[in-house]
Amino acid sequence: MDEPAAPANPGVRFPPLLLFVAGLVAGWALDRYVVHLPLLPVGVQRIAGVAGPVLVVAGLAIILWGVLTFRRARTGIYPTQPASRIVYAGPYRFTRNPMYTGMLAAYLGGMLLARTAWPLLLLPAVLLLLQHFVISREERYLEAEFGAEYHEYRQRVRRWL
Repeated sequence: MDEPAAPANPGVRFPPLLLFVAGLVAGWALDRYVVHLPLLPVGVQRIAGVAGPVLVVAGLAIILWGVLTFRRARTGIYPTQPASRIVYAGPYRFTRNPMYTGMLAAYLGGMLLARTAWPLLLLPAVLLLLQHFVISREERYLEAEFGAEYHEYRQRVRRWL
């Protein structure tokens, strides 16, 4: 009996960025239309005005670094595309998911800019959905596609930071 063929791609059906955008939009809407839930006391909100943009820019820079590293390696950037190789360079030396780490940083910056705690309360759901519908599928795919090479990479490099 033949072994089943490895999947052509991780099987993720939507851009993972949508989870982060949905969390921020839902948090903003809850704050605006349900109940205002301030993130920081009024006297400390200046911190949010500085840290928010810094986190957004840092997050976007990390995402861009990950995308450019994949592009240089000529492998699929989006989880709907097949991977041609395991990438060890750039931010992938420090985290197996730099683009998601960047999205998380930008999300936290957006939360600070929105000055509401709702996105923070929604963050565990965003991360659980990301883990279930995206990361676990990507990891299964990479394990099936690259076997021992991916297993060794997982042993060396953390999922997040």
